[in-house]
Amino acid sequence: MYIPPAFREDRIEALHELIRLHPLGLLTTAGASGLAATPLPFLVDAGESTSGTLRAHMARANPHWRDLQGGADCLVVFMGPQGYVTPSWYPTKRETQKVVPTWNYVTVQAWGRPRLVEDAAWLRRQIDDLTRAMESARPEPWAVSDAPEDYLAAQMKAIVGIEIPIARIEGKWKLSQNRPAADRAGVLAGLNDPQDPDKNEAMAQLMAERGDSH
Repeated sequence: MYIPPAFREDRIEALHELIRLHPLGLLTTAGASGLAATPLPFLVDAGESTSGTLRAHMARANPHWRDLQGGADCLVVFMGPQGYVTPSWYPTKRETQKVVPTWNYVTVQAWGRPRLVEDAAWLRRQIDDLTRAMESARPEPWAVSDAPEDYLAAQMKAIVGIEIPIARIEGKWKLSQNRPAADRAGVLAGLNDPQDPDKNEAMAQLMAERGDSH
């Protein structure tokens, strides 16, 4: 991934936090059947390797999992907030007209060699942990144990576990850091403007928290 220095994010805790907040990752492989990509919700375990370990599961009916059997490296891409940036938000536009549109976004890319897991205890831990992570904010969280055990056993036979120790991980926080301070302020104001068609509160919050510090 091309990352200009102003947009680079190297802090492992920030990279893991984005994965936790936006867990749907695009698992991409180049196997015997060619290029393949499957969106999957991932968990990240910080303590299982230097850069962490990704865990997910896939439907056994999905042929993509067979491409993971060879042990070749894979790429998982996570996308955070993103949105269009109009030149109309830049004070520079009024001064020089030398501006063009762009797109701001936050992304994490992780590489590693996947391992398939069919152990029932591992799979049960996976679905328990993923469900807990997704349900914890609800007033009455649903738990895997709420479903009948025989039904769960049948469901787990229909999935394959995937574990990816992260060998390399990169983050790109493209938040207008390469623009003058006045232009960054203009972008932030535009993103927060309730009348603007490109209003984007999530991106505005990221810019307010991180834009001037990276």
